[in-house]
Amino acid sequence: MKLKEQNMKILSGVIQLSLLAVTVVLTSCAKEPDLGVDMVFINARAYTLNDDMPWADAIAIEGDSIVYVGDNEGALALAGENTEQHDLAGKMLLPGFIDAHMHPIAGGAYAKALSLDTFGTVEAWVQSISDYAEANSNTPLIFGYGFLSTTFGPTGPTRQLIDAVVADRPVLIMDEGFHGAWANTKALEALNITQDTADPVPGFSYYKRDATGNATGYLLEGTAGMAMASLNVITDDIVVDGAAYVIDVLNSYGVTSVFDAGAIGYGESLHTILKRLEDGGDMTIRIVGSYRPGGPDDVEMAVERADHSRSTIKGDRFHYRVLKIMHDGTIEGRTAAMFEDYQGEPGNSGKTVFTEEQITSMVVRAAQKQLDVHIHALGERAVHEALNAVEAARGAHPASSTRYTICHIEVIIDQDLPRFAELDVIAQSTPLWASYDAYGKQFVSDDQFNRYWRFNSLKELGVRLTWGSDFPASGAGMLGMSPILQMEIGHTRQSPGEPDAPIQPRESERLDIDTLIRGYTIDAAYQLHMEDEIGSLEVGKKADVVVLDGNLFEKDAYEIHNTQVIMTVMDGAIVYEAQHE
Repeated sequence: MKLKEQNMKILSGVIQLSLLAVTVVLTSCAKEPDLGVDMVFINARAYTLNDDMPWADAIAIEGDSIVYVGDNEGALALAGENTEQHDLAGKMLLPGFIDAHMHPIAGGAYAKALSLDTFGTVEAWVQSISDYAEANSNTPLIFGYGFLSTTFGPTGPTRQLIDAVVADRPVLIMDEGFHGAWANTKALEALNITQDTADPVPGFSYYKRDATGNATGYLLEGTAGMAMASLNVITDDIVVDGAAYVIDVLNSYGVTSVFDAGAIGYGESLHTILKRLEDGGDMTIRIVGSYRPGGPDDVEMAVERADHSRSTIKGDRFHYRVLKIMHDGTIEGRTAAMFEDYQGEPGNSGKTVFTEEQITSMVVRAAQKQLDVHIHALGERAVHEALNAVEAARGAHPASSTRYTICHIEVIIDQDLPRFAELDVIAQSTPLWASYDAYGKQFVSDDQFNRYWRFNSLKELGVRLTWGSDFPASGAGMLGMSPILQMEIGHTRQSPGEPDAPIQPRESERLDIDTLIRGYTIDAAYQLHMEDEIGSLEVGKKADVVVLDGNLFEKDAYEIHNTQVIMTVMDGAIVYEAQHE
């Protein structure tokens, strides 16, 4: 009995202590401040890209995710003592922009090089080279980019033009599309290019020559890339420093994700460069990247190497998991594959990098491996063969999760337009290029010129369109990375801010603003196979947002390019904020 009483006393004491502990906890909780979510945006004009709720007044962010989209009251109900509040006073809020085709790492090598005004004159370019050389007198090699080859006429650029201002050291200037290079005599000597030097791929990758067989200084396609490699114009340190700068610029334009369409030539150092950017806190974008086979010799192992890249080149914010196939060149270089000869060049209708059998083999095997495919096809014949390859892959592996994108698509024949929709192929391009091409017109027929950039025709057929800058090959330097500038040109098909400028035919191919926004957000996210994570303002998605100072739907068409990015948020952190005057 005494033992039972003793146990009862012990039990009573335990209960009292437990009650006291509960009281202490409840009292502590009552005094704990309501910290709330990390960030809220209220009084916004938020275009969500969510068809179930296209517009909202507010969003709330916790960590790296969106936790609320709706009205102001709902967002403020989640705010607490530590919540960062942003009253946008009617400013536009959008998902972070996605550049669906660019070269952020390769472009890093050129970010601080000499940048020529693509639409300048030959005389102005020569003067810029002279000025740059004078300002960098201790630099053993002058390297730059940006010239438009068609400005020189059929002969292209010549070494003598540069020799007149810089004759004491090599000069190598890449064109605006990075498909050609302009070299002076010293550069040709350093490269050991003589009359006996063989062209890697005659008619496609070759050294332009004069009537006597001497190299003129114009290097086309692969020869331009080989010149860069041989002259050692790129080092890892230059690339890391330049890529960090490129990413900062992207953030200032509201870009939070990109597709890297190829960082060829970096080999094993690519992963090192990406990790250095990530570990240094400079990777304030997410990158989906690609492996690109260099040419026909790489066909057999292309898919296996892309699959290896998918397994090995990945980090918290980057993953290189797409097969990129470059199937032809450019119209300005007369290397884009067409169905008829270029004007004034009988027998030259351009060339494809791969035979149709080779490209089909790669695309079919990629579908078997569930690898997404991104094909550079600029000329009408290249586009046609790319579609044929996709058709074969769809037939061979109908259940594959592979997504197919054909990029650039400058010229398309009528019969191929509906095939994009039928085969569920994403059409990717750069709106900026759809301003009037006075130079390129001379190389194509009137019929071909009137079949340039058939964006609205594709849209009307239900094709998913995505947009990118192709930096550094945009033709507008760093400014080409601006989605807002690109949107205006896609909307007007004219030079920005110039209502009297010529309109690139056909005027009916002008696009509405909604399609342009979608191509930089939700549709681009689909291309990246990330539409469940980014691309729209929805609960559960990554907190990638951009704040603009005006509503793109309400802007005058020729004032869109003046719209300013006020703030860019990526993964819930502010990565860019405009300086207030």
